[in-house]
Amino acid sequence: MAGAPVVGLCAEGAGAAGQAQPTAPEASEKKEEHGLSAYAVPLWNPELPGIGHFPITNSMLVTWIVAIGVIIFAQLATRKMEAVPTGAQNFWEWMVESLYDFLGSILGPDLVKRTFWFFITIFIFILFTNWFGLIPGVGTIGWGEETAHGFVVSHPLLRGGNADLNMTFAMAAIFMVLWLIWALRSNGIWGFALELFGPKGDNTGFIKYMMIVVFFAVGFLEVISIGFRPISLSFRLYGNIFAGENLLEALSRTVEHPAWAKALFSALLPVPFYFLEILVGLVQAFVFMLLTTVFTALVCTHEEEHGKEHH
Repeated sequence: MAGAPVVGLCAEGAGAAGQAQPTAPEASEKKEEHGLSAYAVPLWNPELPGIGHFPITNSMLVTWIVAIGVIIFAQLATRKMEAVPTGAQNFWEWMVESLYDFLGSILGPDLVKRTFWFFITIFIFILFTNWFGLIPGVGTIGWGEETAHGFVVSHPLLRGGNADLNMTFAMAAIFMVLWLIWALRSNGIWGFALELFGPKGDNTGFIKYMMIVVFFAVGFLEVISIGFRPISLSFRLYGNIFAGENLLEALSRTVEHPAWAKALFSALLPVPFYFLEILVGLVQAFVFMLLTTVFTALVCTHEEEHGKEHH
């Protein structure tokens, strides 16, 4: 992460990063840059048949590492299931059961069975991706060059996965596809249209027709707000994680001279904020999961409520 000592590899010896070397004007601009770059760095850019170039970025590498790590941990924790869980199995069951009960109170017993797999996956993945970005070396080990301010890493080998807007937007887009599937499955096409544009409440006479016009107009506003949901979800997560990484980077560069003070304070100043970022990583994972849960509940749970009223 940004608060760790900077370790670099010679750019001339980096074959994998050779394709990602900036041009002369870009290099001069990067020398003046401070903090984490807003763009992920391609580490490898293979050409796939029928697809073309498919760049593998440093943020993609982090997400793969986290995904593999979570899968391995889950397999090890549940390899030998015990009636009285201990250790990793106890932690895993506690987390899954706690979230299942919490989400069940929002979604209801039927809907949570169909959707829990997504919400628990997105929470665990975002959480550990956020925390992985805090490991010293992420963002500070890579290829770079000597500048007037010392060695600057311009092409880090690893980058926080959620500090890449492509990653957060992809997760938000996947949720919106699933949200539409769940909404249509719960309401049907006609019921989904009524949910957006249909009048609410039991009105009669002239008021009823007025409400039809009002709620039809409100439906268009609702469609616009639904269209902005993936944008708000992705930018909220990306903005908080990206800002946190830049904060640690700035603190690590607060003291530049003398050399001994720079070495000392670049390691000590970010430490209190590391604990803050650990909390932020947990909160942001929970917020993303909670918002997607509420969006799903708003469009799907009313069907169950109406059914209970008729019975």
